[in-house]
Amino acid sequence: MKTKQSSADLVRDMLNGSVRATARLITLVEANDSSVPEIMKQVYPHSGKAYVIGFTGAPGAGKSTVVGKLARLLDQSGKKVAIIAIDPSSPFTGGALLGDRIRMMEDLGTKQNVFIRSLGSRGEMGGLSEATYRVANVLDAFGKDYIFVETVGAGQAEIEVTKLADSVVVVLSPGMGDEIQAMKAGTMEIGDIVVLNKADQAGADMLASSLKVALHWATKNGEREPVLVKTIAVQQKGIEELWKELEVYRDYSIENGQLKQRREKRIRIEICKIMEDKIMRYLDKFTSDSKEFDQGIKEVSIDNKNPSQQAEVLLETFLSYLKQQENLK
Repeated sequence: MKTKQSSADLVRDMLNGSVRATARLITLVEANDSSVPEIMKQVYPHSGKAYVIGFTGAPGAGKSTVVGKLARLLDQSGKKVAIIAIDPSSPFTGGALLGDRIRMMEDLGTKQNVFIRSLGSRGEMGGLSEATYRVANVLDAFGKDYIFVETVGAGQAEIEVTKLADSVVVVLSPGMGDEIQAMKAGTMEIGDIVVLNKADQAGADMLASSLKVALHWATKNGEREPVLVKTIAVQQKGIEELWKELEVYRDYSIENGQLKQRREKRIRIEICKIMEDKIMRYLDKFTSDSKEFDQGIKEVSIDNKNPSQQAEVLLETFLSYLKQQENLK
């Protein structure tokens, strides 16, 4: 009978190149297992080297194809790539729907330098769950040079990817209402590079002209105007040009300090998320076990007390409870 590997063993094997151990660690992280704090404590010292690129845009624009073809190009040049495909969570299990993963696996599944994993959005409005940040760190420590994060594609709610990625690619295509979407400042502002995919379709040239105007007017004074790249991803056309523009942007963001600022902001977000997670664990326990909380609910429902005032009182009780729990450690 096999002995279950400890988190330390899994991290050790992951650092030694084990795909199986990496997949297992990601599963634990996504499930928010009790071992996650210890896992991340061991993983973080080995992260910080990978370049993270976010891909977002409307469903059907061809994000998965663009991501897959770009990963193939990098694999051919000897680079190690990880793809995190964010899929809508199942309303029943919370797991990811695997459509994107299946499509990319057909093209990239045999590539040793490419690692693909689907993660559920778990109802996050921005398309990224807290686990996505941690999974990116695991894959970074695993030795990947580039991490691609492909979001669900739910329109303007997709700004969350800007908090995780070092650069962001917005993928659009003709005939999908993108002419209107392109005029929305939020969409233009999140993209460092805008890809017009399916550029051989009717209306592509007109959309390209509209996009260039929108990009120009959405760019604030002193900022770099996003570059527009035309691709026909299914035919591999424009993919090399896209990669060259990504390299140009990476060099630019290093030189002007933008990459450093983005990564510092990402660390800030990660720390806040970890703190929030810890507080929520205690809050769940407090609301389940506390007699004071139960009494507070009764006073609101029976005695018609003000919920806001009661929340203030219970917050003080919770803070005392929090201090007590920390002192017990």
